[in-house]
Amino acid sequence: FSPYYAWSGWRHPENHCAMNVALYSVRGNRWAMTERGHRSLDRDSDKIAISRSSMSWESETLRINVDEWTAPLPSRLRGTVTLHPSYLSGQTFALDGEARHVWRPIAPRGRVAVQFEDGTSWNGEGYFDSNCGDEPLERRFRSWDWSRSHVADDATIVYYDVTLRNGEQRSLALKFDSTGEDTAIHAPPLTRMPKTFWRMQPTARGDRGMEPRLVRVLEDAPFYARSHLAGQVDGAPADIMHETLSLDRLSNPVVRAMLPFRMPRLAGGR
Repeated sequence: FSPYYAWSGWRHPENHCAMNVALYSVRGNRWAMTERGHRSLDRDSDKIAISRSSMSWESETLRINVDEWTAPLPSRLRGTVTLHPSYLSGQTFALDGEARHVWRPIAPRGRVAVQFEDGTSWNGEGYFDSNCGDEPLERRFRSWDWSRSHVADDATIVYYDVTLRNGEQRSLALKFDSTGEDTAIHAPPLTRMPKTFWRMQPTARGDRGMEPRLVRVLEDAPFYARSHLAGQVDGAPADIMHETLSLDRLSNPVVRAMLPFRMPRLAGGR
């Protein structure tokens, strides 16, 4: 989503890296996403460090060290997030017919421990995935809606609905059981959720008659929204994490010019 990467003509990706941290708590929401240049990047097969923040595998535990400045109002954001996966998935799923963009649910379920210096801390359920592609998202897609639900039988259910640039619609509906085995399941109908402040129109999937309902909007941007939903999924009550993304809006020059307000850039050293 980096505007600087787009303005560079999508050249030299290692010169456009950031650790994005969004922290929602009773103390208030905090956001950090400072882009840095290649001199701030250090990575190998088990870790990636961007300036003072890092993610590393320690055996089968993912440890995230956060040391960032928030935006738009600067304040120090320091803490750790530790993910203990219930299992690791080796599966990848193509999001388009040519597999130019793929999604990998690395750890569909796990235990998370969160501890920040401001006193914010909790333990709970976690999820870890990855997206990658061979071209900018907006060249292939117009929009997508994604949701993840943890249900009572230790399963995780993901719905992924994308609209390609040519108008084709593709969907994934997957259930990961307690061992990490994935099964394609029937996708229930899409439900229109309330429009966001920026007039985004999210859609979400849930069982007929128990359609998802909005609990809280967590992130509301001109091209992206993240929300906490509740409903019934695959016959079980579920808390639902949902996101909607408009690539048409992201590629709009006016929207791109707004992004540095939330995503400053420091191209120097560490």
